[in-house]
Amino acid sequence: METKHGFSKKVTAASLLVALGIIYGDIGTSPLYALKAVIGNRKIEEILVYGGVSAIFWTLIIQTSIKYIWLTLKADNNGEGGIFSLYALVRRYGKKLVIPAVLGATTLLADGIITPPISVASAIEGLGMVDGLKDTIIAGNNVTVGLVVLILSILFFFQRFGTQVIGKFFGPIMAIWFSMLLLVGISQIFLHPDIINALNPYYAYEMLSQYPNGFWLLGSVFLCTTGAEALYSDLGHCGIKNIRISWIFVKTSLVMCYLGQAAWLMHQTEDFLNGRNPFFEIMPDWFLLPSIIIATLATIIASQALISGSYTLISEAINLNFWPRVAVRQPSETKGQIYIPSVNYVLWFGCVLMILYFRSSEHMEAAYGFSITITMMMTTLLLGYFLRYRLKWNKFAVWGIVGLFAIVESSFFIANVAKIKERWMFLFFELGIFMVMYVWYEARKIHNRYTNFTELGKYSQKLAELSEDDSIPKFATHLIYLSKADRRHHIESKIIKSIFSKKPKRADVYWFLHLNRTNEPYTLSYNVSELIDDKVIKININVGFRIQPKTELYFKKIVQELVANKELNLHIRPDGSTKYNNEPDFKFVVLEKYLSVENDFTIKDNLLLNGYKYLKNMGISDEKAFGLDKSDVITEQVPLIYQPITNIELKREDYEIANK
Repeated sequence: METKHGFSKKVTAASLLVALGIIYGDIGTSPLYALKAVIGNRKIEEILVYGGVSAIFWTLIIQTSIKYIWLTLKADNNGEGGIFSLYALVRRYGKKLVIPAVLGATTLLADGIITPPISVASAIEGLGMVDGLKDTIIAGNNVTVGLVVLILSILFFFQRFGTQVIGKFFGPIMAIWFSMLLLVGISQIFLHPDIINALNPYYAYEMLSQYPNGFWLLGSVFLCTTGAEALYSDLGHCGIKNIRISWIFVKTSLVMCYLGQAAWLMHQTEDFLNGRNPFFEIMPDWFLLPSIIIATLATIIASQALISGSYTLISEAINLNFWPRVAVRQPSETKGQIYIPSVNYVLWFGCVLMILYFRSSEHMEAAYGFSITITMMMTTLLLGYFLRYRLKWNKFAVWGIVGLFAIVESSFFIANVAKIKERWMFLFFELGIFMVMYVWYEARKIHNRYTNFTELGKYSQKLAELSEDDSIPKFATHLIYLSKADRRHHIESKIIKSIFSKKPKRADVYWFLHLNRTNEPYTLSYNVSELIDDKVIKININVGFRIQPKTELYFKKIVQELVANKELNLHIRPDGSTKYNNEPDFKFVVLEKYLSVENDFTIKDNLLLNGYKYLKNMGISDEKAFGLDKSDVITEQVPLIYQPITNIELKREDYEIANK
């Protein structure tokens, strides 16, 4: 069995290798900086080192193994995962669930501009330990920053070509990476086996309760699990079994590496790190340069996973009406692989800005983690609804599970709040993403609230008469309108007005096409209702929220099937209209709405609708968004009058009196 992305869900050596390459880049590169961030500039002592490793180990158990690997992966939306997939599963159970979905997506997207620079910078800074490069590669200097900017710029530039060529190397490289973590960690544990005691949860408790300001160290501890959300987001790529089985190897490698770093910390001779990175310190001298190269490749793969995940997230947001329609391209033949130019530019600019502003991984550590805590909290909330209403779990069990995660994640959130002062400029980026999603979603609701529908049956006979009226020039053989009406016999009043007002649009067949976005990711089906045979036809096309619609292709395919089944006559008539070309012409009418000056809005609605108008102008046209051929589309301006101005006090004056 294959996923929609073309990867096998069966458990094989190849599928496990794919899982390593796609899913674990972010969480897999956290040993580069997590324990280093816990120690920081503090004195190296047992309560700090043992407590830090213990807290990291139990965070991986609770947050990653229990919450994501065991529970969240159960929220399988026809093979797909991610916060929007989870929202699609539970949105019927609460109107306000849109808020946690938008917040979670916002902060997850924001994570995409800080993970690449912190990961790549951590690896590049390791070059400073290589003899001959110590004076050149120093954290925060221009050479280091320039190298990071160059690597990230090359990575973003090649997104437009797809990753099918280099993607085949992701799995083997990550397998080498995790094997390296495992072996170097074990080598240190053999030298200092006493470090195994650090897995005792008491040490984590002791650090948090007795070490000075120990609770605030949770902000650094949290860095070990920042890639956990990707386990769920990439569910559709590999399948639940491949993720769960490969996690055993990944988790073992991570824990061994953290223990190895801690063992080195406890048995080296200096009281402070003084800029050293425990990750590279545990490497044998002869393997230092190869380890830096492998680490750099691993961080590039981690960055690639986040970039691809950002494309998928925005694509889902567009199809669920959370984001303006923007250009979405498929750079290769690989199923499910997409490229969004506008997102690519924003992420590249954000990543470059991050490294130019923070300049070193150490400074970025102080700002990292806040966004992902919010994402995880929002996922927990939606997961509670899923366990209760979809899996029908006992409500007390659900409360207990959600309560446990709420306590853990709230603690991480509070500890990460202390990072606000280091990341104030980052908040503007997050606020911008949230406002785009909020304005677009709320404005769409206002549009829908004031859209008037009417019974299509009332006009079917009149449409038939117009079709046969030879005194009116034929507008098209097949006239197609896109409709929001999901009911079989309903149609927008503005469409009827478009057909009959001013110059009536005569056609052989009137089609009304409704695209229904489903909660399932890859649905693609349709149904047909003929109100008048070969004259007035309503089609509903069900399109999954992960599919980019190609409306014109779908429509022509449906017409072909109807003709083949002898359900439709293409109206090749001997009346002269098809004398020179007997092929039917398809004409799509796109009604482009604009706000009429006759409206009288509340301040909130006015701000939302004007914001919507601004965002819509920045996006692509409706014909491109729906996959329509420009030569087959006519755009018609339609004034929208939601709340007409009624209290006009206009007083007539007598002409003679007015001129005295």
